[in-house]
Amino acid sequence: MNLDGRAVFYSAGRALTLAHISGGPAISAFMFATGIENSIPTIRGGTLRVDQMESCGHYLHWRKDFDLVEEMGIRYLRYGPPLHTTLLGDGRYDWEFADVTFADLRRRDIVPIVDLCHFGVPDWIGNFQNPDFPEIFSRYASAFARRFPWVQVYTPVNEMFICAQFSAKYGWWNEEGTTDQTFVTALKHLVKANVRAMQEILKVRADAIFIQSESSEYFHAENPAAIGPAEIENSKRFLSLDLNYGHRVDSAMYEYLRDSGMTQDEYHFFLGNSLAHHCILGNDYYWTNEHRVSASGATRASGEIFGYCEITRQYYQRYRLPVMHTETNIAEGPNGDEAVNWLWKEWANVLRVRNDGVPTVGFTWYSLTDQMDWDTALREPNMRVHPVGLYDLNREIRAVGRSYQQLIQDWGVVLPTQSVCLAVPIVLPSEHEEPASERQRSDARKLRSVELAADAGGTSS
Repeated sequence: MNLDGRAVFYSAGRALTLAHISGGPAISAFMFATGIENSIPTIRGGTLRVDQMESCGHYLHWRKDFDLVEEMGIRYLRYGPPLHTTLLGDGRYDWEFADVTFADLRRRDIVPIVDLCHFGVPDWIGNFQNPDFPEIFSRYASAFARRFPWVQVYTPVNEMFICAQFSAKYGWWNEEGTTDQTFVTALKHLVKANVRAMQEILKVRADAIFIQSESSEYFHAENPAAIGPAEIENSKRFLSLDLNYGHRVDSAMYEYLRDSGMTQDEYHFFLGNSLAHHCILGNDYYWTNEHRVSASGATRASGEIFGYCEITRQYYQRYRLPVMHTETNIAEGPNGDEAVNWLWKEWANVLRVRNDGVPTVGFTWYSLTDQMDWDTALREPNMRVHPVGLYDLNREIRAVGRSYQQLIQDWGVVLPTQSVCLAVPIVLPSEHEEPASERQRSDARKLRSVELAADAGGTSS
């Protein structure tokens, strides 16, 4: 179907403009990306904050880090300002660090995929049990979008499911909750914050694109008595994206949500505010994403069994959205080639799922540099280097960095998307003020007004 000379496709019952046929801004055929992690959870009863940008030296070496992104040949960077030092109070912001870093990204013509909330909130908010968090965060997202109107691509809240699980079910971070009630409370607040942020950003930038970065999981029953518990976990893994995309949960999950404190009105908020048609399904995969489930419901890591390709197909079949592999890594081990081998395995999986007909628009090695203390999931401040970066913390390239650099060179010019209808209409920072980009924003504003009118008329899904 064609609308005013643009190709469109349908998702969640609505038309989403994705690509100019002619006369538009540069169209991204495939997004090779990396990230600079801005995790900021608290541990030890909220008395200690774990700040990855600080422990990995980014505050001191941000210019060098951006040099490395360019050296790698990467145009797309998952990046965001530290929430705990930027959001000083409701409606009060300190943009000093964001101003200098985002100005430099714009100068370099690097497209930021802006990560606004990564596993933590400022002390004055408390934690994810706070019901005020979604609206406070939505105002922050709006303020960011107004200050940086050239930014188009966002991950408002990173890994909503993992954040709720680690903070409010496993008892590791932030509120350190361990009940279904605390988990569901954190989850509904995180997802509502994400939805409300998307709504507010679209008021500023109607052609904004949202790339979810969510963990893709699978739970394997280790014996027949574990089939039931495994089925429950395999339904629960979809909860954050079901709510985010307005996808009706199954009856067991609906009962679980209601029994754990979600009201009917809260559930219907998600059904009535789906913005899936503005989204790319970003999914993360690590060797820890698959689990063995016992008859008691206890889980443990199984290692890679199905792999990224099979699990991604499951998520795609559920949501029918374009896919981007938004995170993967593995530690460089004693042989020195462990991360290189994992990179090529993940890349082979991306090509396989793409060749099987899943619209796949990007791949990410996460992160740019080594991380700190992720071997214990940030639960212990050991200041132990986790060697998963394209570069080490001295900013020296690792073997996987050289391999990724070569992969991008080899595949970047020969890997078009399957169809012009599925190219992502990214406006480069340098193109923001060009007439074609303004036409795209103008058309997106008109389309958004039609969507809002349809919602007001009761025709939303």
